[in-house]
This record gives sequence, structure tokens and C-alpha cells, in this order.
Amino acid sequence: MNAHFRKRTGLTASLLCLATLSASLGGCARAFAPSTDPTSPIAPRVQALVDANRHYPSWENFPAAPADLPQAAQVAARVQALEGQGGALGGEVARIDWTLGDAETLAAETRAQVGAVPVSPDAARTEAEIDAFAQSLRDRAKAPPPIDRRPIE
Repeated sequence: MNAHFRKRTGLTASLLCLATLSASLGGCARAFAPSTDPTSPIAPRVQALVDANRHYPSWENFPAAPADLPQAAQVAARVQALEGQGGALGGEVARIDWTLGDAETLAAETRAQVGAVPVSPDAARTEAEIDAFAQSLRDRAKAPPPIDRRPIE
């Protein structure tokens, strides 16, 4: 019983869609055949331009296809070479030891490398100098007192 209902409504829906499609295509067809208003003062000029360019563009106006396109075998050879290079690079990456090891050992090695670099005497400041400089910047950054906006009596 339900199958009969579905077939009937499906047929009705398809006929409705077909009618809507044909009506909309009929409206589009009129858009491709525009007509010029004969009472317009520029109608003769518009019609002359339309008639002069009615067959433009033609295939002669398009550029020719390039003659030096690579053959399919050449493209396939280039693709194979790139895939080979990608495989070789993947092999090199796979051989890299990506583990950092012990974090304390790494920190000690980093401290040793930083300590081995000589520091300029001008750049060497004590912690107290840095704290004093930071405090002076904080003192300068304080906002001024608010302005009294009450009217003067």
C-alpha cells in the first residue's frame, strides 16, 4: 500500500520539477535573444554594433595550442624521478635519531655551550641592576591622578 503511494507522489513530484525546469529555461531563452527598444535614440547605433560583432569571437581569434608540449613519456619520467627523490629523502629522514635523550643531560650541555660564549662587560649586569631598572620602568608607567571633573562653583 505504501509503495503505491510513493510511486504516485514520486511521479507527481517529477512532473512538477519538469514543468518548473521548462518554465525557467524558457525565461533564460528570452535572455539570449534580447531586442533593442526601437524608440530609443541610440537604437540604430546599438543595432549596428550588435550586427558588426555578431560572429565574434571565432576560433581564429583564439591562440593556437603550444607546439612544444612535453610528451606523456617525458612527464611520466619526471614524475618517477620526483617520486624516487622523495623516497630517498624519506629514507634520510628515517635514519635521523629524533629522540632528545635525557633532559638533564641536554640542559647541562646547553648550559655548558652558553657558558663557553664570552659575554661583553657592557652586557653583564647583576640581578640587582636589572631589578632596579625594571622597578624604575614600573614607577614611570603609573597613571597620573584622575582629573577632578566636578564643576567649579
